[in-house]
Amino acid sequence: MNVSVTMWSLTIVGLCALIAADFFIGGRKPHEVSIKEAGIWTAVWVALAALFGLGLLVFAGGRPSGEFFAGFITEKSLSVDNLFVFVLIMAKFAVPTIYQQRVLMVGVLIALVLRAVFIAAGAAIVSTFSWVFFIFGAFLIWTAWKLVQEARADEEEEEFEENRLLKAVEKRFPSTDQYHGTKLFIMENGKRLMTPMLIVMLAIGTTDVLFALDSIPAIFGLTQDPYIVFTANAFALMGLRQLYFLIGGLLKKLVHLSYGLSIILGFIGVKLVLHALHEAGVHVPEISIPVSLGVICAVLAVTTVTSLYASKKQALAEAGSGEDRARDKDSVDV
Repeated sequence: MNVSVTMWSLTIVGLCALIAADFFIGGRKPHEVSIKEAGIWTAVWVALAALFGLGLLVFAGGRPSGEFFAGFITEKSLSVDNLFVFVLIMAKFAVPTIYQQRVLMVGVLIALVLRAVFIAAGAAIVSTFSWVFFIFGAFLIWTAWKLVQEARADEEEEEFEENRLLKAVEKRFPSTDQYHGTKLFIMENGKRLMTPMLIVMLAIGTTDVLFALDSIPAIFGLTQDPYIVFTANAFALMGLRQLYFLIGGLLKKLVHLSYGLSIILGFIGVKLVLHALHEAGVHVPEISIPVSLGVICAVLAVTTVTSLYASKKQALAEAGSGEDRARDKDSVDV
């Protein structure tokens, strides 16, 4: 897909306008986000992504449109996994509820800028060295296996561990342990201090980049077009703040999410290896975008249904065991 500099510029300006509208309409004033508000904004971002994909279908054809939708759905599903870590970060820094949306907004913007750098580097490497697809494919397959192992381990609730960049920032710049509204810096006793608000924003943004280590190769397995890779990532990330508040309570019920994501990453990894073999002159079948899109949607649908069923079954079992303990206690008292 040949995208001119003018189109790139218009796209970036349009995305900035959408982000500004999101901020001034829904995020300018700190407040506790309701389920209704989060649901409306989530629907808006999904609708905007759908309109963009349909626009690609009309002006660029079916293949770019299919690649965008496959990439968007993949990035969106992987971003849901990020929300688990965001919950841990919010708890770690004890972020007041009314400030959480501001933290997420700025953190996601930081992540989007850093991902753009990753995408530009990835596009340059992919266009120059076709053998890099073997590395991307092997990495995704390994990541898929790692996800399965972690899911089987059924570890206790994790705690957020600060990355090296965050530790270096906290060590070099003095900070206060109290929030001061949405201020990032304050003056105290003649000293300029960093507030926890800035620290947690950096935590959200830099932590998301770690997730990009598997999501960027994954989307390059679906399309090598930098324009589609960037826009799919942008639309997936920009609705992440509202999604956090919408499904925050449902995250623990998605017990099979890791298995679903491992299947998707493994599938794309195999697709990348086949593509690399094809580029090397080996006659192997390649997986088409319609097939990729169908597999991704099917896996996510099955994962969601089985997760909710397993969570409901576990809740009923716990309720039943609780009633049994109550009856046993009453019989002992009698």
